[in-house]
Amino acid sequence: MAHRPDKHMVLSIFMITAGYHYDSWTMPGSRVEELGQFGLVKEMAQKAEAAKLDIMFFGDVSSAGRIPGADPTVSGHYEPFTTLAALSQHTSNIGMIATASTSFYEPYNLARLMAGLDEMSNGRAGWNMVTSSVGHENFGISEAGSSEERYRRATEFADVVTRLWDSWADDAMVCDRQAGIWADPQRIRPLRHTGEFFDVQGPLNMRRPVQGRPVLVQAGSSAAGLEFGSRFADAIYTTQPVKEDSMAFYRQFKGLVSGQGRNPESVKVIPGIVPILGATEKEAQDVMRNLGDHVNMASGRYLLENRLEMKLDEIDLDERIPASYWQQGPVKQSKSRWEVFRHLSEDKGYTLRELILEHSRGHGHQWVAGTPSKIADVMVDWFESGACDGFNLNAPYIMGGFDAICDLLVPELQNRGYFREEYEHSTLRGNLGLERPGAWDKQPASALQA
Repeated sequence: MAHRPDKHMVLSIFMITAGYHYDSWTMPGSRVEELGQFGLVKEMAQKAEAAKLDIMFFGDVSSAGRIPGADPTVSGHYEPFTTLAALSQHTSNIGMIATASTSFYEPYNLARLMAGLDEMSNGRAGWNMVTSSVGHENFGISEAGSSEERYRRATEFADVVTRLWDSWADDAMVCDRQAGIWADPQRIRPLRHTGEFFDVQGPLNMRRPVQGRPVLVQAGSSAAGLEFGSRFADAIYTTQPVKEDSMAFYRQFKGLVSGQGRNPESVKVIPGIVPILGATEKEAQDVMRNLGDHVNMASGRYLLENRLEMKLDEIDLDERIPASYWQQGPVKQSKSRWEVFRHLSEDKGYTLRELILEHSRGHGHQWVAGTPSKIADVMVDWFESGACDGFNLNAPYIMGGFDAICDLLVPELQNRGYFREEYEHSTLRGNLGLERPGAWDKQPASALQA
């Protein structure tokens, strides 16, 4: 008898409407003309929900980039809160994660936006907590600040936001018509917070979120990012193209969570994967080659330069990047993704052309080309080996790659017992197996200190 797992994977899908593979938008049928329009994301959201996926994830940026309009793959065509509020009325069960930067919001308005989205979606909202090293010039900020400073701000920010959500007891609304009391003031607690970055009186001016707190996710793999995520996050998105490295990361992060006095089983580790699917192996390889044939090498060189923070204009496409170029690591970009490409260049001998193609396919994430059975084998192996709790699925092209994930890959995982066939709960916390946290009146005093 085939092995049937005790629990299923977490499956999230990145709502990147131009396709995750660079330049896939140039392929016929890409629907690139619809970027920014509601009909496209509505169709994608409803298809993802029909596949019973846990989460649709919206990334975001606050900059048009160095060359505005050059790369439609970049997140930002859809403002997450307005888009997800609209999608909440066209879906019923799938979770919805909005990215918002602690560098550009204030805790009070972010707490209200997330509480409102949780209410509109009946308990399906989540916040991807990020800091920003670019885009500050659009907010009257002279410089982005060091990573250490940004994470200090983020830590205070997240602390204030969670305490604002907790400022209303679950039973604060009494709706006593006879006494003329809608909510009991004794069940609503001010913060009176004064910190390094924020002064927030509180309490929140709206009822406690349906989930108590919207689900918190985080996507930083630096030491400061991991410390921040281990303290606050319910799930962490991570770039892990190698299983053994992902297993080590999994153990490390779960240990950090435990060190915060939290249950490591309650925090999900979700690496990204790019499935390039075909009904047969030949079909999948044909899809991969077709995607590669559409890569613009000039823009690919530019995008890789940006990722690696190095000038590559004097290197021939069929040459390797010289070892001297790797002496200095990145300042603004992800160090973990930079290391992926350094390893491919230094240890695997990839040429610049090969690095551009690799970057185009996975952006540093694992990518796998093959049949649904082959890709499911990889995912199950990672899941059973303690390398992850699930995956963030990145569709290589829209709509075909997105359709293949929902119509071919997910059913294969369902048939093996590694993914649900029906939603178990109506809230995102419920479907992820996370407890609903108590408000200020249900927590120990130590958890309430500023």
